[in-house]
Amino acid sequence: MECMSKSRTEVLEESRRKGLKAGTAAAATVVIGVAIGPITAAVAAVPAAYLGWRWWTHRAKNGIRF
Repeated sequence: MECMSKSRTEVLEESRRKGLKAGTAAAATVVIGVAIGPITAAVAAVPAAYLGWRWWTHRAKNGIRF
């Protein structure tokens, strides 16, 4: 069990990393939709939505404004 909490800078850096992953997944979903087709893009949108949700909740739990 971790006793010390993260500093504000560490929380912001973690949020930046999670946001970058979510954005990359969303961009890849768009590329897949254009290149392959909408059904494949719908399947690819599931992990993109999950990563976006994790980023959004991380920001909300840590009081980071949107």
